[in-house]
Amino acid sequence: MSVLHFSIKKHDSYEAPIKSKEPLIFNVGFRQFTARPLFSSDNINCNKHKMERFLHHGRFSVASVYAPISFPPLPLIVLKNRDGEQPAIAAVGSLKSVDPDRIILKKIVLTGYPQRVSKLKSIVRYMFHNPDDVKWFKPVELWTKHGRRGRIKETVGTHGAMKCLFNSSIQQHDTVCMSLYKRAYPKWPEQLYHV
Repeated sequence: MSVLHFSIKKHDSYEAPIKSKEPLIFNVGFRQFTARPLFSSDNINCNKHKMERFLHHGRFSVASVYAPISFPPLPLIVLKNRDGEQPAIAAVGSLKSVDPDRIILKKIVLTGYPQRVSKLKSIVRYMFHNPDDVKWFKPVELWTKHGRRGRIKETVGTHGAMKCLFNSSIQQHDTVCMSLYKRAYPKWPEQLYHV
């Protein structure tokens, strides 16, 4: 068993959305198994890949699954079970690689709102609710919906408010955001392979 990465494209005849981590039937060469793939973009110039929540129509994505080791290039047909009907062809593609070290990142954005604004400085609330969290995330860069960049200067009070410094003047109705990234893994197939 290893992590297999398939280069797949949604079939033209399949209209319904295909969510990430949804059970699908994989026909790989002579093998057939049920898996819950994790979809990601395919960056050629980078070793970190952004997770996608859906398989997009009209372009190739990478589907990562736990499965028996196979050797590329194997053809792939992905089937989707429908209630009371025959399985439909959802996607087609081929085996790209067998690599358990491929990094797939999930992006999460935390938001907060300026309480008091004074030119470049602002007190931001509702991003955190604990001063220890503010100290922990102090090195992470902030950005706003209006294109300003900034950083956390210090914590204010006991309820997670923080003093922030920005590169240009910030407005009262702006939203302060922080991008966080977490490594994502495909789901283990419960039906066939027990750990």
